[in-house]
Amino acid sequence: MSSTTATSAEDIAKHGWTAVPRDANVIFKTKSITKPSSLKTTDVHFPDDDRVVAEVQRYAKAHLTEQTYNHSMRVFYWGYSIIKDQFPEYSEKLSMSTWALACLLHDIGTTHENMRATLLSFEFYGGILALNLTKQYGASQAQAEAVAEAIIRHQDLGTVGTITFLGQVIQLATIYDNMGGNQGLIDETTRLNVNKAFPRKGWSGCFAKTIREENGLKPWAHTTHLGEEDFPEGVKNNKLMDDVDRWGL
Repeated sequence: MSSTTATSAEDIAKHGWTAVPRDANVIFKTKSITKPSSLKTTDVHFPDDDRVVAEVQRYAKAHLTEQTYNHSMRVFYWGYSIIKDQFPEYSEKLSMSTWALACLLHDIGTTHENMRATLLSFEFYGGILALNLTKQYGASQAQAEAVAEAIIRHQDLGTVGTITFLGQVIQLATIYDNMGGNQGLIDETTRLNVNKAFPRKGWSGCFAKTIREENGLKPWAHTTHLGEEDFPEGVKNNKLMDDVDRWGL
């Protein structure tokens, strides 16, 4: 348990600060994957009745491309399903507002302007932007920093060490949407319903292009640790989402 004076045990659980293995395979070796339930977006409450979430959602809609915004919303629903089915011990305590904020802002660093505003890798700059923005709209320190930490580490895949629970879930959900990984965590009906509600509009090619764009601008970018060719090619050739990738075009 954290000994930081800025947090309480309630804040740790509420905002997803609990430390879990960085390697998802370790998690699912110690607990079996539960058969995912069927989920429709209309059955899930998106917490836009929270003022901070509503403000951030407006900001995200105004600054992200439509494809990136839809990706962010799909990540919310993939993660919601994963939390509910695979981690019920966390689902009652975790704030869905905190989860929504992390989803809405996790790719804010990839906008044309933001990618050129800094030498930092997009996740790091995005985390800083999210920290300041969520605080500006009234988020508590524990919530704002949880969102920033998850965004900074959402591509920090590896096999050693720990990560926050919020960060682990956003890794699981983004890998599912971007590369078709972790297929067993999401029901097929859910896959189709969420993609229909927030169509990809060629997201696989769009995000692959963004990865290459950042690596071209910043050859030191953190994204390169996933493979300068392997990662963009894996995104572009996402077989799981191939049948729905052109929905909305």
